[in-house]
Amino acid sequence: MRANFVLSEVATGLRRNLTMTIAMIITTAISLGLLGAGLLIAGQISEMKTIYYDKVQVSIFLTDDVTDAQRSAIKTGLDDSQEVQTVLYESKEEAYERFKLQFREQPELVNSTPPDALPESFRVQLFNPERYDVIAQEFTGAAGVESVKDEGDFLDRLFGLLNGMRNATIAVAVVQALAAILLISNTIQLAAFTRRTETGIMRLVGASRWYTQLPFILEAALAGFIGALLAFGGLALAKVLFVDETLAGPIQAGIIPPIDWSSILIVSPIIAACGVLLASMAAYVTLRLYVRL
Repeated sequence: MRANFVLSEVATGLRRNLTMTIAMIITTAISLGLLGAGLLIAGQISEMKTIYYDKVQVSIFLTDDVTDAQRSAIKTGLDDSQEVQTVLYESKEEAYERFKLQFREQPELVNSTPPDALPESFRVQLFNPERYDVIAQEFTGAAGVESVKDEGDFLDRLFGLLNGMRNATIAVAVVQALAAILLISNTIQLAAFTRRTETGIMRLVGASRWYTQLPFILEAALAGFIGALLAFGGLALAKVLFVDETLAGPIQAGIIPPIDWSSILIVSPIIAACGVLLASMAAYVTLRLYVRL
């Protein structure tokens, strides 16, 4: 098998159907970019779960008119509970200082919030965060207690939303992948039709079917690889322009973990392999089913 001949056929095929090749590359790039984004989101969700669920607390917010006796009774009840691991009292002043620190990247929000807007509270760490109901039943409605909140409920809703975003991204990637497969199939059929005379002559002089099909498969694989490179570029651009800029505040505040370059580099080989395999298999199946070479 002459490698130079095969490579020249690949280059010729890509030039002959340039517009369809470009469309195939762009469609593949979008599909792989969405797949990479879904994988990155999944990694972020896992990291956020590790960070947040280990720090889940039950917050017992006190009323504005709570008395010292009521506050002491609540503290004693928490200390005596077998469900409670640690208890931290937070005054109004401490709550406001924590609020200013947490939202230091959003000065408009801090300046519009009066210092006495946040209630004093007890921050309770449980041995088992799933046993929140025990604490809620014991202290909800107690004298001096305004409300009992479980951060786990908020986290469940938050991660449910994030999981939905991840699933939606991957679903769109799958739809785009199907579109890419159909476009690859049409491109390969058109390329084979325009070169039917050449391949027919090759078959007559003894070339194997695999030899005549290989240039078409390599064309598709190369287009898939270029699409993967564009997808990598899109992910890198999204990190620089969106993640590092738009989400800089929440990242610096520790609300969400950053997306490192290492994460993108880990995802890149996956989307490259998917792009090459997707295009190659689509071309191979098309040649076997619809094209006689």
